[in-house]
Amino acid sequence: MPIPSSSEKRSILVVDDAPNTLELLERNLTSQGYTVFTAPGVPEALAILRSTQIDLVITDQKMPRVSGFDLVRYVRENLRDTEVMMITGYPSIEGAVKAVKIGAEEYLAKPFTDEELLSAVDRAFEKLRVRRCEEVAMNHATPTPYGLIGESEPMRQVYKAITKAASTSATVLITGESGTGKELVARAIHYGSPRASASFVPVNCGGIPESLLESELFGFTKGAFTGATETRAGFFQTADGGTIFLDEISETSLNMQVKLLRVLQEKEVYMVGSSRGRKVDVRILASTNKDLPILVKKGLFREDLYFRLNVIAIDLPPLRQRGDDILLLIHHFARKISNELGRSTPRFTPDALRVLQGCHHWPGNVRELENLVHRLVVMTEGDCIRVPDLPPYMRFSVPHKPDFNRTLAEIEAEYIRNVLASVDGNKTKAAQILGIDRKTLRDKIKHGNQNAED
Repeated sequence: MPIPSSSEKRSILVVDDAPNTLELLERNLTSQGYTVFTAPGVPEALAILRSTQIDLVITDQKMPRVSGFDLVRYVRENLRDTEVMMITGYPSIEGAVKAVKIGAEEYLAKPFTDEELLSAVDRAFEKLRVRRCEEVAMNHATPTPYGLIGESEPMRQVYKAITKAASTSATVLITGESGTGKELVARAIHYGSPRASASFVPVNCGGIPESLLESELFGFTKGAFTGATETRAGFFQTADGGTIFLDEISETSLNMQVKLLRVLQEKEVYMVGSSRGRKVDVRILASTNKDLPILVKKGLFREDLYFRLNVIAIDLPPLRQRGDDILLLIHHFARKISNELGRSTPRFTPDALRVLQGCHHWPGNVRELENLVHRLVVMTEGDCIRVPDLPPYMRFSVPHKPDFNRTLAEIEAEYIRNVLASVDGNKTKAAQILGIDRKTLRDKIKHGNQNAED
C-alpha cells in the first residue's frame, strides 16, 4: 500500500436537503479540483458510499427522515478510509460536542465564507492524510532491499541510483547532510554488486588522527616506526576483492589525498615503511557532508581526486525534504526499539505526528529522528505518545518579543544546548549536526559554561 500523495485528486460527497446549498458547495469545491458527488439525504448518500470510494463526507446536521448525526456515526463505524465533517444552520454547543464526540473532524456553522469552508476541508484532508500514512507505516512499512526506509520521490531516485551504481565497478561519491544515511547507501551498493561476498570496510576518515590515518589505510611493516613490532595490513588490504567506504573524505589532508589518488590510479598501496607497492582489487566508495567543489576552489581538496571520486554521484535528500517518509521512519524506529526493549510499540497521536512532521527542521536528519523516537519510547509512560511528551523546543509556545540585548555568543550557546539535547548529549553527533569538530564543540561548551558562571 503506497503512501498517499497530497496531489492526488480527492473525492467529496456533499449531503444536504437544500438544493441551493448543494449547488453552491459543488461549484466551490469543484473549482478547487475536487471530484464532488451530491445527495439530498442520508439514504441517497449511503447508496453512493456503498458503490464509490469517497475521501470526505460533508453532511448537513438536520435533514428529513435520517439526521446528519446518523450519517457521521455510519461513516465512522463502517468506513475506515473516509473523513467526515458536519455543517449546520442551527449551531449549538450541544450539537458541536455531539458531532465531535461521534466522530466529525470539523463542525461548521452556516452561513460560512468560501475561505472558512475550504480551510475546514483542508484540515479534514490533512487529518485523513496523516491517518492513512500512519496506517501504512504501522502495517506495511518495511525496509527496502537496501535497508533504507522511504517511499518519497527523492528516495525513489536514490534507489534507482543505487541499482545503477551496484551494477558497475565505478567509484561513487555519496553526498548529503550528516545523519541522512550515507553509509547505508554505500552498503546497499556493495551488497547489491558482484563483490557482495567479499568484505565491506567502512573507514571514518574524520575519526582517525591524521598521524595514524596512513598506517590505518595502507598498513605498515615491522619497524616502520616506534611501536611497530610486527607487520600489519591496512584497511585497503582487508578490503581486497571487496569495497572500501571512505566516510567524510573531505576531512583528509592534501598530503593524504595525493596518496589516495595514487591508489585510484595505480590500484596499488604502499605500506608505511615499504618502498614496494602492493596491488589491490578494491572498489572505492566515498562520502562527504561538505561541498567538495567549494573546497576545491579554496584549495582544500584536490581537483584531480574530486574528479576521480565523482564518477557516479548520489546525493541524499535531507529529512525535511522527504515528506511523509518521516511518518514511516517514526513507526519503523518505534517498532524496532520496542522490540529491542521487549515491550509493546506505543502509538503516536495524530497531533504528535503533525508536530514531528511539520514543526521541526531536523538538522540531524534521520539520526536525530531515531534518537528522539528512542528517548520517547523509553521515557514516555503508557502506550500513547502525545504532544506534551515531545521535547519543549517542538511544542507550541506563546510568541514573545525577541530579546535584542542578548549577545551572539549567548544565542549560539543556547542553540548548541538544544542540539545536544536532541541527540541525548552525544557530542560526536552534535558536532556533526553543527558542522564543527569535537574539539571546537568542547571549547564552545566550556566557554558557554564560563559565561554562565560569570
